[in-house]
Amino acid sequence: MDVHGNPYRSIRLSQDDRQVEIIDQTRLPHEFVVVRLSTLDQAVEAICDMQVRGAPLIGATAAYGFCLGLLENAEDKSLRVIADTLIRCRPTAVNLRWAVQRMLTVLLPLSPSERVAAAYEEAAAICEEDVAANKDIGKHGGGLLREIWEKKGKSAPVNILTHCNAGWLATVDWGTALAPVFRAHMDSIPVHVWVDETRPRNQGAHLTAWELVSAGIDHHLIVDNAGGHLMQHGQVDICIVGTDRTAASGDVCNKIGTYLKALAAFDNQVPFYVALPGSTIDWQVSDGVGEIPIEERAPDEVLQVQGLHERQLVQVGIAPANTPAANPAFDVTPARLVTGLITERGICSASRAGLLSLYPEKG
Repeated sequence: MDVHGNPYRSIRLSQDDRQVEIIDQTRLPHEFVVVRLSTLDQAVEAICDMQVRGAPLIGATAAYGFCLGLLENAEDKSLRVIADTLIRCRPTAVNLRWAVQRMLTVLLPLSPSERVAAAYEEAAAICEEDVAANKDIGKHGGGLLREIWEKKGKSAPVNILTHCNAGWLATVDWGTALAPVFRAHMDSIPVHVWVDETRPRNQGAHLTAWELVSAGIDHHLIVDNAGGHLMQHGQVDICIVGTDRTAASGDVCNKIGTYLKALAAFDNQVPFYVALPGSTIDWQVSDGVGEIPIEERAPDEVLQVQGLHERQLVQVGIAPANTPAANPAFDVTPARLVTGLITERGICSASRAGLLSLYPEKG
């Protein structure tokens, strides 16, 4: 997408075609900073510290992290060490494991001298496939927004509620949940987005709002607990969120608070859709609530907030001293609360049968 009129991807190779450039998302929306990754350790740090986040982008970063690790050592033992190091970074987003396993499948049969070039080629392919998939998600989801607009007599904008950030910053480009919004906007369909602030890291306030400002799309930032109220009063036409892991049953794991939005949507008969590329489906998991590991992050994310003070980014405490905090980063929305899944191959029901109708090769 564009930043100040210039096309950008959230991850790309530097001019030497070896080092990797990312946007430091911990600095947004106040500073746009591009960071260069030169080593496996730096890639691991970028993933763990959430300089990059969002399941598809984590996967792409892991793929390039593999490349950086191979520059240090391309022997067989090192392949396993690199893979294990990357997989340990974050437990919930399945794209990380998917990307690492894909890299291993390509690299293990090759000689050490062939691995670096092959790794960069495969990482680039993962990125290009992600962009294409997300663009198609935008096309299919954009059709839903067009239908709503036409049912409203083309007389009022489509009101979309989203949670966390599932825009282009969470992917290589286009995004998942925001891809339909971008597509509708490009097609001159008027849209308005209710942006959940998304505590504790405020990805909605920091990232989604920044993307929408950059794209010139109408939106309002709301506190996380406002969504149900807006739905009760007919101010939400559709909810679209992303997912970090989707079970084969259609259960979806996303940023903490997604489950509550789905419950409110169900109670108010508001369609609740989840946008995802096929790489985010974990075909080995049938019960999302019972089987998907939920990352527990640092208490300071809850006990502090980040903001701009006198042109400096600062952390501010918001709780009494010695107050402990729990910080589960994700929750699971059962498939029964999901109206449909928007994928690069089309839209299906949130069920094993629905997913297999689009991905029959997984049956």
